[in-house]
Amino acid sequence: MPKSPEPLPFTDDDAWLPPEALPGLFSSSSSGSIVSYTPGADLMSGGTAASGGLRTALSYCVQQVRSYDYHNYLCLLHLPPAMRRAAFTFRAFNVETAKAMDVVSDPRKGLMRLLWWKEVVDKVCAGKTVEHPVALALSLVLSEHKVSKHWLKRSLEARINDGNRDEDAVPENVPELERYAEDTQSTILYMTLQAGGIQSTIADHAASHIGKASGLLLLLKALPHHVSKQGKIPYIPASVAEECGLLAREGGRTEVRMGDALPDAVFKVASVAEAHLQKARELAASVPAEAVPVLLPAVPAQVLLDSLRRREFNVFDSRLSSGVHGISPLWYQLKLNWHVWRNKY
Repeated sequence: MPKSPEPLPFTDDDAWLPPEALPGLFSSSSSGSIVSYTPGADLMSGGTAASGGLRTALSYCVQQVRSYDYHNYLCLLHLPPAMRRAAFTFRAFNVETAKAMDVVSDPRKGLMRLLWWKEVVDKVCAGKTVEHPVALALSLVLSEHKVSKHWLKRSLEARINDGNRDEDAVPENVPELERYAEDTQSTILYMTLQAGGIQSTIADHAASHIGKASGLLLLLKALPHHVSKQGKIPYIPASVAEECGLLAREGGRTEVRMGDALPDAVFKVASVAEAHLQKARELAASVPAEAVPVLLPAVPAQVLLDSLRRREFNVFDSRLSSGVHGISPLWYQLKLNWHVWRNKY
């Protein structure tokens, strides 16, 4: 039987964490029963000692991820302390750039925010200080770890290009959507692997597939939000919409329309995501053990896929938004811990 993992560190600094967010809360005993956590070290320990200002910046990153990316927040708690600081920073950067277009009514303002972040990244990569919590955390992490700045810039460029799209533009095909998913999700995993000093082509390939699957499924889940905000369906590829009879072309414009066949279109995209998850798991036997915690986002991706399947790929079913990807936080945490216990992703 696999050995039960050690409970994750918990101190007074982490007292704001909700009970369901504590991975050590549900570690398995030899009899298979549930036992409680054991207090330990600081959540963001690892790396050089941070000053008061940097600790505040790092705390901001943690809370941003907890507030806006909860399913991945729970995954990050299972990382070794030496990697956790970098991982939370990369996820917080993703939160900031992903929110840019969503928190404004005028897309031009969102694009301006993304361009500001581009300047921030350029300055941080040049060793300059920018007084923003995520920028300060990035500066610290990049000084501590050998991380390719290319991935940071690539993820931001993908957001900018998406924000620059014509209002009526939709992806032409699934590979175009896959590229966007890789640029915005896989890059986070690439950087986290690098921050952990994990050099493995197999782990990189698995991260690529998991990021693509996660990105595709999150875009599907977000369709109701985009429809309510923009009055259109932006992330169903034209090729898929045409197969399902949902594509309308008028006066040089391409539009994916609402219709009874929308779940069929969602199913086709979700099936591509499922294939990526399967490919990632086929590589599992060759993935270094130290890379497995980084690849845990495969778990929430599978949870979301299963929830979509239960709802017959109706993304407008409100139950998809309940809990964590449509299941209770407790059940999600048990699933996550089960994978950790078995050293699986």
